[in-house]
Amino acid sequence: MKDQFPFLLYLSILMALSACNSSTDQSTSAEAPGDRPNVILIMTDDQGYGDLACHGNPHIKTPNLDQLHSQSIRLTNFHVGTTCAPTRAGLMTGRNCNRAGVWHTIAGRSQLRANEVTMANVFSSNDYQTAMFGKWHLGDNYPFSPHFRGFDEVLYHGGGGVVQGPDFWDNDYFDDTYFRNGQPEPQTGYCTDVWFDNAIQFMEKNRTKPFFCYIATNAPHGPFYVDSSYIKPYQGNDAIPNHNFYGMITNFDENMGRLMKKLDDLDIAENTILIYLTDNGTAAGVDLDQDGFPVKGFNVGMRGRKGSQYEGGHRVPLFIRWPKAGIAGGKDISTLTAHVDILPTLIDWLNLSASADLKFDGTSLTTLLEGNDEDPKWQERILITDTQRAETPVKWKKSATMMDQWRLINQDELYNLNTDPGQKENIAAQHPKIVEKLQAGYERWWNELEPTFAAPTRTVFGSSAAPEVVLYSHDWHEAEKNTGEPNVDRAGGHMVPWNHRQIRAGQLVNGYWEVAFEQAGNYQFELRRWPREADQAINGGLPPLAAVDGGKEVLAGKALQISKASIKVGDQEISKDVGTADKAAIFEMEVEAGPTQIKSTFEGPGATKLGAYYVYVSKL
Repeated sequence: MKDQFPFLLYLSILMALSACNSSTDQSTSAEAPGDRPNVILIMTDDQGYGDLACHGNPHIKTPNLDQLHSQSIRLTNFHVGTTCAPTRAGLMTGRNCNRAGVWHTIAGRSQLRANEVTMANVFSSNDYQTAMFGKWHLGDNYPFSPHFRGFDEVLYHGGGGVVQGPDFWDNDYFDDTYFRNGQPEPQTGYCTDVWFDNAIQFMEKNRTKPFFCYIATNAPHGPFYVDSSYIKPYQGNDAIPNHNFYGMITNFDENMGRLMKKLDDLDIAENTILIYLTDNGTAAGVDLDQDGFPVKGFNVGMRGRKGSQYEGGHRVPLFIRWPKAGIAGGKDISTLTAHVDILPTLIDWLNLSASADLKFDGTSLTTLLEGNDEDPKWQERILITDTQRAETPVKWKKSATMMDQWRLINQDELYNLNTDPGQKENIAAQHPKIVEKLQAGYERWWNELEPTFAAPTRTVFGSSAAPEVVLYSHDWHEAEKNTGEPNVDRAGGHMVPWNHRQIRAGQLVNGYWEVAFEQAGNYQFELRRWPREADQAINGGLPPLAAVDGGKEVLAGKALQISKASIKVGDQEISKDVGTADKAAIFEMEVEAGPTQIKSTFEGPGATKLGAYYVYVSKL
């Protein structure tokens, strides 16, 4: 494949990670450090707009979120991406996820471009203490991991969820090992409790300094593991599609109450901006028919759920509370807004210094939050979200082009949410001018972003910041089955072995990684079928795992008969035999500096051919 991303340009954008520190300031904060507000940004995973009692759900119990709802300004027409990583890219940068290189949750398209300036970069450059706890899902190696993106302290799981490929082997939500600033560290307790425990410790430590704390829970994302005590209140209620899912939300709600009490105890609640949102529509709170209409559960009447271009896929709750500034008291704002607005709002609101070159797709909501919604720009604003899940974005694919009450779905379905909130009647034929206006808005957006799609995100080797880097099958590009046929999932995207169950099953799939070598030299490549912590031979199997609360038994790891391994770096390829007891196939290779691709292969008898799910790379 011809490279479309010159290496000198790649190195230059790596340097942009520090842009907030080196650029000319747009403004200077007028507040003394002790007077500057703290910012806590909390996001759950796969919880939808309807998965809250305060939004009318008659089944779920969320007393602490209900309390926060009563104390906050609520954006009731607030939109995100339709899946996990795209939302996180937009939230962290204030820029459209497709522009930032994140339009999938796997396959190398969940890695946030190295030149993107994150919310943590901005706060860090303004002398805030910064921390992140929970789910990152914007890349698991250099230069993508959160400790390379502006956070002083991080504790996170790998990939898009516990039990996904980059996560520590055999984590199961309880007493897991997570990554503290990139290094594995065993933890005690349930995952959500661990994130909040560490966040509270961070806040206690920095109570006299301004801090930015990002808590992104993996709950209630599947697998739906949670202590049975949280499931029992919902058992026996046939109106609930998934009792475990609700139990995970109840546990999160309990932790929210614990955090809000801690803010009161530390006497910092008054001058702390507390923001709560979710990352996409509900994953398990509603059952749908084949057209996406709800048939069971509660979704506030919205069509669609996670992954859908309809309203239920991307309209989510947004609560924001800042008592000292009068942002409180239970007020709804129905103006069309989005996650890309959060960072420009905080920069504007808090008078933060930022690079003059920093350009957002979002808009500051300051005037809206202060009660001024008369500006006609809000009624004319066009926002776009889509579900790509592909190697390269496809025009109009599963897209929602939004303006005020109007929704253009894909290219030719139009709905007026004022009269049809459930999106049941396509009225495109009755409003051709509205359709034309929204189509033109989409065309402008697409034409601006399309030239950026070809530039790959690249894992980097040879940096002193990351002496050893791990490649995961989670990030393979253009994965194919060993037959040579495309391995495509139901959503049309390339399916790779992205979780531990698939790795245990020994999926016969392969793909390649986009990489760059910062320095020329001799590098070691350690190919493994199992991660190091599993301590198992390439050909060895693993016993099944017993079921945990809310889950099922994890199947045994399949034994294979691998006899040969090979590594291809650019045009260089070398191979060697694999013994029955070998845990890794280790290669050394002289490599030039610059961008390239890597592909690994394990081969055995017959049709046995697959990529190494884990490759550890270091400069010798």
